[in-house]
Amino acid sequence: MLDIRSEKEETVVLNLAVREGTYAEVVRHSLAEFEEEHNVKCEITELSESELYSAILNSKKGYSDFDLCMVDGSWVAEFGEKNVLLNLSDMGYYLDNDIITETTDISYYDGDVYLAPFFGNVTVLLYNKELVQAAGYDKNSIRSFDDVLAICQSSQNSGNIGFLYRGDTNNNLVVDFLPVLLAYGGWVVDEENHPTVNTQEFKEAISCYLSLINTGKATTKDDIVNAITGGHGAITIGWPGWYTPYKDGTADYCAIEGRAHEGSELYNANIYGIWGLGICENSTHPNLSLELLDFLMSEHIQKASIDVGGVPCRYSCLNDKEVLEKYPQYEDVCAALQNGKYRPIISNWSDFMEILGPHLNEIFQGEVTIDDGLNQAQSELEELMGK
Repeated sequence: MLDIRSEKEETVVLNLAVREGTYAEVVRHSLAEFEEEHNVKCEITELSESELYSAILNSKKGYSDFDLCMVDGSWVAEFGEKNVLLNLSDMGYYLDNDIITETTDISYYDGDVYLAPFFGNVTVLLYNKELVQAAGYDKNSIRSFDDVLAICQSSQNSGNIGFLYRGDTNNNLVVDFLPVLLAYGGWVVDEENHPTVNTQEFKEAISCYLSLINTGKATTKDDIVNAITGGHGAITIGWPGWYTPYKDGTADYCAIEGRAHEGSELYNANIYGIWGLGICENSTHPNLSLELLDFLMSEHIQKASIDVGGVPCRYSCLNDKEVLEKYPQYEDVCAALQNGKYRPIISNWSDFMEILGPHLNEIFQGEVTIDDGLNQAQSELEELMGK
């Protein structure tokens, strides 16, 4: 929210760099109103996650001319260190109390706001209703990863695919595994950011994940959604931005219960994938870009975005009676967004994943043992982190 409104500039073109797919559609859905009110044209460039990351970094080097950009929360430490984004606090912007408090951690760098939490992605279990029911479960009885495995094995035994996971990038390989790791009480670093990928907890989580993988396969996000909605695949660790469930639809999602086994300790296993909005440091129209950011973050625009797949980070939107009547799953999303865990906020997280991802993939493919793969990853990560 803005303290003060800057004067409107003359007719200009604002260049937006956004994540492709649903994320871009949510932004595009509301632009006509802003363009008419401000006599401005907004040009959207849709990019994959890796392309977007590079494009924003390149904007600092003068290789692109983006104004407003969409930023993954795991990039904030690196972007802050490299002065890639403008300081929104210095421009009079602040986060109002309607924004879910737990989603704002990635908005700050050195105490100032650099991002506004725009799209509340958080891991969920996306599943096919019939295959889950055939295994004797419903969304309320999936209480541990033992239950997830039982569903996947049931699906496999009926001639379908059990577990599906993304195997197309190192980022996806790592991030989709993290909820399982958390359920076993493990994590990738300790409180001092020392790598912890060769612990007993990590090894047990890998063993569980291998059991899940043995019932299914690795593929891309689109193929996963098609398999689950088409009744050919049972379950995946997914994100609300992938699919919007409907009452009579074939698929649904639920929050992840962070338990390895029935009766074991319950951990917070919801991984944040918050996408924020920021302004590129070399924006030629920073004031107008800030007005657009403020507009896109407003309550009425955030609520309207839900009909095109948006996931607001606002209490008022996710607790709205009309919204919940139409999209009851947002109650689970709101709860997950208040109890999530961020990926490590470290400036070299991208490098961390580029090291860990290939070693995980070698283990998943049976090319190395769990011990050998994790010990090698630990050694390389310690070198990266200087530990």
